[in-house]
Amino acid sequence: MREVAAQFQKPVMLYSVGKDSSVLLHLAMKAFYPSKPPFPLLHVDTTWKFREMIEFRDRTARELGIDLMVHINREGVRQGIGPVSHGSAVHTDVMKTQALKQALDAHGFDAAFGGARRDEEKSRAKERVFSFRTATHRWEPKNQRPELWSLYNGRIHKGESIRVFPLSNWTELDIWQYIHQENIPVVPLYFAKPRPVVERDGTLIMVDDDRLPLKPGEVPEMAWVRFRTLGCYPLTGAVRSTAATLPEIIREMLLSTSSERQGRVIDQDAAASMEAKKQEGYF
Repeated sequence: MREVAAQFQKPVMLYSVGKDSSVLLHLAMKAFYPSKPPFPLLHVDTTWKFREMIEFRDRTARELGIDLMVHINREGVRQGIGPVSHGSAVHTDVMKTQALKQALDAHGFDAAFGGARRDEEKSRAKERVFSFRTATHRWEPKNQRPELWSLYNGRIHKGESIRVFPLSNWTELDIWQYIHQENIPVVPLYFAKPRPVVERDGTLIMVDDDRLPLKPGEVPEMAWVRFRTLGCYPLTGAVRSTAATLPEIIREMLLSTSSERQGRVIDQDAAASMEAKKQEGYF
């Protein structure tokens, strides 16, 4: 992180409010202590995040005294784009990918930290720690720089940028063990408790507000669930679990044989694979 601050003129840290973002922010606070990180946080708000995520985001920024920027694609809002009305592919493209590119262009950021990890998804396994993006924010898997040991090439032309993934080689278990070790606050949705959910196509969707229309015959049930990953609530499946503490979550991770992103609807949309979305500018 200190190397990015030294090599680039205007870095930013993308803050999705998830567990990986919490670890990334904690590392940034330590890297520049006792000063604050010399870059702002940027949250691309789709307007469909869990309410607890937004409350946690604002409380964290206030308590740490950090510079938090929130960007919403206002044109997408004006058009009424949403995950229920338009589906995961259109919603993700307009409210996440296009919104991110708007924010990066508007502020001229030349490096953007992210909490993505190689073990999350196969296209993320191809990313470098310093991952090059063109002037149109495209990711070209074959157009990446070699990284020998910890030597990172941050040279770019005007308009080009770099995505930086300091947690690339961490696993989900590493993340939880570090959160436990450092006592890092995370969104309460990661801890199991009874929550109202409906099951659709094998996915447990939490009814977070009245914008989620129920289908005929659907009645929300109270079930012990938690989330392994967080995103827009109609597109993020919960898992049945009783793990309500950090040691219980770590124990669950040691026994788990499934991917943490199994409940992310956007990953199951074949027409909008993660690799295709990343090539269009998705983080």
